[in-house]
Amino acid sequence: MSVQESPQSPDPPSRAPDPLEAATRAARSLQGLSTELTARVPQLLEAMRSVGTGLELHSTLDRICETAAELADSRYAAIGVVDPEGRGLSDFVTFGISSELARKIGHRPDGRSGLLGALISHADTVQLADLTKDPRAAGFPAHHPPMKTFLGVPIRVQGEIFGNLYLAEKNGGGQFNEYDVHMVRVLATEAGIAIGNARLYEAATQRERWIDGSVAVTTALLSGGDADDALAVVAEQARRLADSAAGIVLLPAEEGGMEIVAVSAENAATSLGVVIPAESPVVERLLRGEPVFVDDAASDPRMVSRLTSQYGPCMMLPLHSGGRVLGALVTPRARGERPFSESERTLATQFASQAALALMMAEAQRDRERLAVFEDRDRIARDLHDLVIQRLFATGMMLEGAQRRSVVPDVRDGVGKAVDELDVTIQEIRTAIFALQQGPAEAPSGLRTKVLREINTAAVPLGFKPAHRFVGPIDAVVGELVGKNLIAALREALSNAFRHAEASRIEVVLDATVTLADGRPGVRLAVADDGVGIPDGGRRSGLRNLRRRAESLGGASSYGPGIGEAGGGTTLVWEAPL
Repeated sequence: MSVQESPQSPDPPSRAPDPLEAATRAARSLQGLSTELTARVPQLLEAMRSVGTGLELHSTLDRICETAAELADSRYAAIGVVDPEGRGLSDFVTFGISSELARKIGHRPDGRSGLLGALISHADTVQLADLTKDPRAAGFPAHHPPMKTFLGVPIRVQGEIFGNLYLAEKNGGGQFNEYDVHMVRVLATEAGIAIGNARLYEAATQRERWIDGSVAVTTALLSGGDADDALAVVAEQARRLADSAAGIVLLPAEEGGMEIVAVSAENAATSLGVVIPAESPVVERLLRGEPVFVDDAASDPRMVSRLTSQYGPCMMLPLHSGGRVLGALVTPRARGERPFSESERTLATQFASQAALALMMAEAQRDRERLAVFEDRDRIARDLHDLVIQRLFATGMMLEGAQRRSVVPDVRDGVGKAVDELDVTIQEIRTAIFALQQGPAEAPSGLRTKVLREINTAAVPLGFKPAHRFVGPIDAVVGELVGKNLIAALREALSNAFRHAEASRIEVVLDATVTLADGRPGVRLAVADDGVGIPDGGRRSGLRNLRRRAESLGGASSYGPGIGEAGGGTTLVWEAPL
């Protein structure tokens, strides 16, 4: 490779290039160069070799900055990546400025004004002896190091402007000369090729990651597990794939607007259960099935939630499929982070569509399972009414007859008590029948009633009704968010007892008068059985789910011996602050 090339006739396709001839041509092309420039050719070739190694885009940009600074003997170097619209900078990579100094300086330049903005609108080489005296300069922010000498060279990738390579402060106090300009231009050409290759590699890798994430989400949603766990997988995968500060899933709320039901972030508990009102312009668009992209969530007037104050670029994507909007997926980045590229927006939109389709399939699967349960409940209710109650009533009539014929007072008293117990049993069975025949929308909203409903529902597959006990003013002191998670934890515990414990007896205790380990008042749910216990090496997904729910609220979850002989079985304890 030479700095200057004379016009040459192309070799015939059938003739292999002669290495000696190629070397001769390269030597001739250097004859017109000055002694200084010719002496720097080996340095240029080494710089070009260094730039061309590696395929990861950001490390490639870092390497170009460092190589350019060495080649031009410059103290500082930077690459400003032009955004797709060509109005500013989407990324800014520097060399010579420490990470601590970069934090003090604050926001990176956006390229919408000043000298950097002028170089974007007019992509030409700029060479300045004192950039502070240039009329296009807008000054430096606080803590920015002083700079005078300046060299800016555009970088083109496949014929389009990718960005600009900036050099500042020539070492030794001199100015950038024509030799520096020539060398940096050649390096910028090679950098354009390296960036193009890195972009292709990054795009292919990015598509592969999003496809793998879609597969993971589909598998989680269709696995038949807890719906909240599946939505948590959607949030976690979206956060990882989008390289965002959080992954958030919202579903339509009963009172209107959208509720945050799953969060993958450092402080997830603070946002779970928050409802974004229906009056929000963003919610209105999402419910219409339209995606929303913002550059700075903290300052965008459409963002009415307090949660957006810590975020910058943000993608809000509707989860819609088959003409229905099932919810929304939000992936915000921290303030000051780079905005989402067009390719990231496209991939995220496709991911949201795939997640919505999997949600619909999972919902249909749960509807089929729920229908089967309702049909079974109806059959059990009919059998209880038509067979069990009638037999108990007939048995009671027989005992009353025997009581009247008996002349022994103790026998008459004992038979009378048995008849009374049968009457109580008949009333309890009628209550159970009523609960079995209730639809999901008919249950009252009190937490005590919801707990009883879960217990009665679990009685169907168990074959017996778990015992229960309430302590304290449950409905008065337990909040909606804690109550919602408590019911889910109870459902998980009863499900585990039915599927794995092989229990013949279960006791449920809900106590709203406890004091937690840290001294705060709390509510404690204990579900004890006399089953086989938790085997060593067995699956712990249900237990992890219980613990995750409790910890998200500032509580805890644990397990210990059960109520069987010698502590057989398991007692699951779930608690959270009030």
